[in-house]
Amino acid sequence: MTTTVDAEQAWQDLQRIRVPQERVYDEIERTAQGDTGATYTTAAIMWMFLAVSGLDLPRWAFWLTLTAYIAVLGTLAVVYNRRTRIRLHRSRHSWRSFATFFAGMVVTLVAILLSGRLVEWLALPFGSLIQATLSAATFLLFVGPANRWAVSTLRDRAGRASHEKAVR
Repeated sequence: MTTTVDAEQAWQDLQRIRVPQERVYDEIERTAQGDTGATYTTAAIMWMFLAVSGLDLPRWAFWLTLTAYIAVLGTLAVVYNRRTRIRLHRSRHSWRSFATFFAGMVVTLVAILLSGRLVEWLALPFGSLIQATLSAATFLLFVGPANRWAVSTLRDRAGRASHEKAVR
């Protein structure tokens, strides 16, 4: 094709049809606040694993259960990551995302260990069910606010990046 292209008109057309950046960040914030399916599914899987691990299982059955638990969580992560509609290059994860992930691991581990000690100390019947319930509840109470906190700065970070580019 030998059609001539006006560069200025092409640039204006691209700007007109481009999705505004604010809409992208609105969608990310909405997803962080509204997608509770993965959170509840993860908590349910964790509850089941903790409830089963409290049973008197043979060593090989425990390791089989642990392997299944890790495989199901990995599959869940892959499925929910593929369902995400928005893909951003650098702004998808900030230091807050990683801090939230590691803090969630620590909070959940502490809840599991402390509830296990409490159940042992009080010699409660159905201890693994109590431990699983307390740990899953702690996980649910931590994840919601933590995800909103982790995502809240993406818009600010993108604004600073575009301002720094404009200043250069």
